[in-house]
Amino acid sequence: MDKDRIYGHAELALLYFKNIQPKSASTQLARWIRRDEELWEELLLAGYRKGQKVFTPLQVTILVDHLGDPETWTIK
Repeated sequence: MDKDRIYGHAELALLYFKNIQPKSASTQLARWIRRDEELWEELLLAGYRKGQKVFTPLQVTILVDHLGDPETWTIK
């Protein structure tokens, strides 16, 4: 995964949740972000705002570092 580029919210969500519809994947990723206080705080410090449609490279790095690489990721 290229962490040095901008990803759309649904685009990144589909990398983590491959087998569901884009809207559902986006909703699920948003839930995971909001429920994890540490991740939420890190993203806010990196300029993330609720409802944001894209993730900056820094925000992508934070998500991948926190959740794991979507290419090898599985729900725990």
